[in-house]
Amino acid sequence: MKATINDVAAQAGVSIKTVSRVINNEPSVRPATRKKVMEAVEALNYQPNLAARNLAGSRSYTIALIYDNPNAYYVIDMQNGILEACKARGYELLIHPSNSKSASVHDELKNLVEHSKIAGLVLTPPFSEIQAVIDTVKSLKVDYVRIVSSAAAQEDEENCIQVDDSAAAFDLTQHLLQLGHKRIGFLCGGEEHVSTYGRLHGYKRALRQAGITVDPNLILKGEYSFDSGVQGAKTLLQSAEPPTAIFASNDEMAAGALFAARLMNIDIPQQLSIVGFEDSPFSRQTWPKLTTAHQPNNEIAKCAAALVLSKARGKGAAESGTASKESGIVREFIPSLVVRDSSGPAPT
Repeated sequence: MKATINDVAAQAGVSIKTVSRVINNEPSVRPATRKKVMEAVEALNYQPNLAARNLAGSRSYTIALIYDNPNAYYVIDMQNGILEACKARGYELLIHPSNSKSASVHDELKNLVEHSKIAGLVLTPPFSEIQAVIDTVKSLKVDYVRIVSSAAAQEDEENCIQVDDSAAAFDLTQHLLQLGHKRIGFLCGGEEHVSTYGRLHGYKRALRQAGITVDPNLILKGEYSFDSGVQGAKTLLQSAEPPTAIFASNDEMAAGALFAARLMNIDIPQQLSIVGFEDSPFSRQTWPKLTTAHQPNNEIAKCAAALVLSKARGKGAAESGTASKESGIVREFIPSLVVRDSSGPAPT
């Protein structure tokens, strides 16, 4: 028969309440007692019923991930990172895809918080960067953490895990400049994402620092998608003065740009260099493999979940020290340059 919390308490020689405290990862348990309980849990293969805990008590053991992103790899990394943090702390994850442009998004959020009994929210771009959405979440009196481009943190910094897109884009552009490229095209991501502007800012800053005038004809609007990369690259490469390098705002777009170049019989990187951003599987599945900026989305998500859980759990009197114990959570990430085969010296 399936082991119960009573069985665990009996085997460990402690009360049911103590077992509950250990399973909930509360700090108010002595290490020796925690060890006894966990040994009993393992020996009996005890599986806590998290749904029952949610129903039985006033506390919730579920956090929700809110996202609207066409990049499946990004979403999977986010889910895996948050799940890892949840499992380590005895929580469940509720995944809620939504349309950030929908007029009903605010009602959706209200229904989610009020009817799903969640302990906290993790908001990803573009939700995390839309002020009206943030105001709605604040009004619901629920703990939340935003994953944002550094430019979007503003005064709400204590609730943010930040990604410095501008610094990483500067490094990528500088890499191309050091290879001798002077005409570098830039394919923008979606306008609703603050990361688009952060990456564009880093690109422009690197050009200006190198004494190169920013050419608006080399900067194209787009979306974070493969098709957008294909169309953007075709437009740039068919222009009167095509670039010798293309900076695509994410790897999916860069893969699209690479595909367009192949259709036009342009050799990579001998005739054209292409770089992406994020270091998603797209960057390693293309030929040649993409130079990019490594953005550790799994780790970013894990830190966001740990932060929102430290806020939620820190409210209880028995767990008053939890938030301070988890204050070492990384709050800012700078994606790092990864040089592969898609970038090379500018053609003479």
